[in-house]
Amino acid sequence: MNTPRVSEVTRREIADLAEEAGLRTVHMMAWRDLDDDEAGGSEIHAHNIAAIWAQSGLEVTMRTSFSEGRPNIDEREGYRVCRYGSRYSVFPRTAAAEMGRRMGPCDGLVEIWNGMPFMSPVWRRGPRMIWLHHIHGPMWEMTLPSPVAKAGVFLEERIGPIVYRNQPIVTLSRSPEEELLVLGFPRDRVQVVTPGIDPSFTPGGTDSLVPLVLGVGRLVAVKDFQRLVRVFARTLAEVPAAQLVIVGEGYERPEIEREISDLGIEASVTLPGRVSDDELLSLYRRAWAVSSVSVREGWGMTLTEAAACGTPAVATDIAGHSDAVDNGRSGILATTDNELSDAITKVLSDPALRRRLSDGALDRASVLTWENAALANFEVLAADARRRRNGFVPRMRSRLGSRGR
Repeated sequence: MNTPRVSEVTRREIADLAEEAGLRTVHMMAWRDLDDDEAGGSEIHAHNIAAIWAQSGLEVTMRTSFSEGRPNIDEREGYRVCRYGSRYSVFPRTAAAEMGRRMGPCDGLVEIWNGMPFMSPVWRRGPRMIWLHHIHGPMWEMTLPSPVAKAGVFLEERIGPIVYRNQPIVTLSRSPEEELLVLGFPRDRVQVVTPGIDPSFTPGGTDSLVPLVLGVGRLVAVKDFQRLVRVFARTLAEVPAAQLVIVGEGYERPEIEREISDLGIEASVTLPGRVSDDELLSLYRRAWAVSSVSVREGWGMTLTEAAACGTPAVATDIAGHSDAVDNGRSGILATTDNELSDAITKVLSDPALRRRLSDGALDRASVLTWENAALANFEVLAADARRRRNGFVPRMRSRLGSRGR
């Protein structure tokens, strides 16, 4: 993945905002970082924002959990990464490190709330912002034992809205914003800032000679690649020459392979694991359609990466997907297995439809840049710094949260 570069104009805007708000050093708290074996869209988002802020003159430190084979202290694209603690102990250890100032001075804090919160409003009083990409809902039961899952839901949906009620929260799209408002977060404290797309994702090359469907993501329960395999098996009845490639790694791989075997479609489905950036770009360009049947997403990042290559999407109609995909123009959203299979079949079988959706996908992707996302996010943090300094909530700039919509 190429780190996005920032124009001198945007770099100056961020630097001026930082000087005005007194934000020279920024700390990010995340449960894992980009180099982690299970890194996904949230980690790409955090990396790109951190790298652009660092290019703009900020001192950025990301505190995250230990990752096997990686050093405790690392440097990546101009910002520092500190890895200490397990997947669970990273939360209290990070809070203790921040309170003890063991990570150095911190003018502004970014808490990445990915299911389990760091509870920063309890122990920090300085400027901050919260990144909350989506509410996890059924994901808790899919990944944890029932008692722990119920505790997670209670913490996220009952305790969280109380503790974080007056914090500036940034989410990725309108759908999760509505979820947050339903849970009781004040409308004036929630902002939508859409993510960007790596500029390396562009159209090119030629389509696959056979109808190719591509799925990309971590092989974990919430992505439900077993369901995608079942949906694709239905499509094979109509398009026998079709091929499915699922890119990614994760603990669900044995179950996905078992599903493929049980359906007897080993010759039509490939699981290459992780691939290089160049290989992924080639697959996006060659695919006739990209598909995701995730249960929950803050944003369908793989869908918009594919869109930037001119590849339309067929995906579940869920929060995140419904914002990343312009239904009927850049792709098709569906609910049931039959609907998903029918949509994939139509895209593979109808060249005119595929061409129209491809044009719409390119148009959708054209407004999504990491430069815009980095500036809009920093505006939220700077606004909170001014609010705390002046004792009132300032009016947000009119463009705040609207970049890339």
